[in-house]
Amino acid sequence: MGSRPANNEQRRQQILDAAAHVISDRGLGEARIADIATAASTSTGLILYYFGSKDQLLSEALASAEDRFYLHIFRAISAIDDPRRQLVELIAGSCPGTPRAHDGVDAEWRLWVELWARALHDPDVARRRAALDRRWRSTIADVVRSGQHRGVFTTDVDPHEFALELAALMDGLALQVALDDTEVDGAHMLDMSLASAMRRLDFTLDEVPAS
Repeated sequence: MGSRPANNEQRRQQILDAAAHVISDRGLGEARIADIATAASTSTGLILYYFGSKDQLLSEALASAEDRFYLHIFRAISAIDDPRRQLVELIAGSCPGTPRAHDGVDAEWRLWVELWARALHDPDVARRRAALDRRWRSTIADVVRSGQHRGVFTTDVDPHEFALELAALMDGLALQVALDDTEVDGAHMLDMSLASAMRRLDFTLDEVPAS
């Protein structure tokens, strides 16, 4: 009896993961409950039992996928001591198609695009989107504050404003990458994001410790 809640949570997460995969592959508008059920090796009835409606499932699947992406990045930078390396890893790990990109980051950005689109018309998704963005920007700002405290970043930059600027730049570039813009790929996103960060915080890649 004691294992049932854990099993239920595992099944629920399995459905969310399957939904995220279907959304990333087919788009939000083409994501059908039947396809998600097939991907999750379950039934449409069980999906509706857990989530109540297709809209609720899709909203939770998008938020869950982005939460997982954030945690992946957060764990990666938490294992690094130097704030300059933390910031470089945060940027590099988020740029699809580049050597240091985290696994699945290209799909995660496609999901972000779907999340943005849904947030325009769904207040609940809009609130989730806002919370996810606040946490992402807060993580960036914390790295900047740490670097300023340790004397490796200029103190002439407000950490919150820098986080807004970098996040907006990366969002815009990632959107172009997701749309297969012929002039913007993951390498361009990486180069432009790093260049902006180094210029604003007054450091160079040569100054970043190798380990």
